[in-house]
Amino acid sequence: MAAADAAAAQQPSDEIEALSSIYGEDWCVVDEDEKIYCIKISDCLDHPKWTLCLQVILPPGYPTAEPPIYQLNAPWLRGQEYVELANSLEEIYLQNLGESILYLWVEKIREVLIEKAQSSEPEPDGKKTTEEAEDDAGDDFLLDYQPIQEDPIQMWSCLTPGSLEVPCLCSGAEELPPIHHGDPITDRRSTFQAHLAPVVTPRQVKRVLEKLYENKKIATATHNIYAYRIYCEDKQTFLQDCEDDGETAAGGRLLHLMQILNVHNVLVVVSRWYGGILLGPDRFKHINNCARNVLVEHSYVPPVEDSSKQAGKSKKLRKDTKKRAEH
Repeated sequence: MAAADAAAAQQPSDEIEALSSIYGEDWCVVDEDEKIYCIKISDCLDHPKWTLCLQVILPPGYPTAEPPIYQLNAPWLRGQEYVELANSLEEIYLQNLGESILYLWVEKIREVLIEKAQSSEPEPDGKKTTEEAEDDAGDDFLLDYQPIQEDPIQMWSCLTPGSLEVPCLCSGAEELPPIHHGDPITDRRSTFQAHLAPVVTPRQVKRVLEKLYENKKIATATHNIYAYRIYCEDKQTFLQDCEDDGETAAGGRLLHLMQILNVHNVLVVVSRWYGGILLGPDRFKHINNCARNVLVEHSYVPPVEDSSKQAGKSKKLRKDTKKRAEH
């Protein structure tokens, strides 16, 4: 029991350390003893239009049994906008009971700010997202991507689990790791699918990517976003990298997700086939969901139901302890 309590206490500390590493100067420790933190979130790093400060207090039961106590601070945030954003954060908490959610909250707020910036200024001075650039191409672009209209069952028949899992040894090369495919997610004619492979060297990363691109469906995807993390035990550091493949900031977001989930020795690739309809910030949600699902499926991350059960046990334990204290 003592070991379990120690592990539960360590979980928020690991999350805070990861968030501090990810967000750098935007992350602020207000009171370490009381676990009060603040993070500045903007729609853009270089020329932000909208900025919001999220202040959180982590109660003793977080994350297994209690949500963070939070406050959203921005001079422009009031009324219905505040309510809608607060409801979104509550929904994330309910969908991830028992799990660390601060990263998901921060990225949800960032998505809202990005959407707000895009709606208030349709043609920003900065670089357009790939989706917007593609949309400007008009009907000619859509004709180039008619394969999106294929029967979904036929489309994914060549990407069934195991289709690329046979190891292959080439002269002078490392062994090709097994490659696994997650279930596709389709939204407004865009389709997302994650692929995962255990890797321990950059050479294996390269070999997996080469093998994936041999598949015509994957090779013709609009984007193949990837990130990997390899733990170097001798130096006790991580070797990690990511690639947007034209979907601005998607690779960094994917890597951040893998950092916050503390997964290592794994490569995750998310293929996206664009269907001609803009998804806005939802595309980042689908990319992360695909990645998380395949990581859970292959035991890199515990499933949500396990965390929920643990949360229930923690609540029961606290009630029993309280009753004994009262008597």
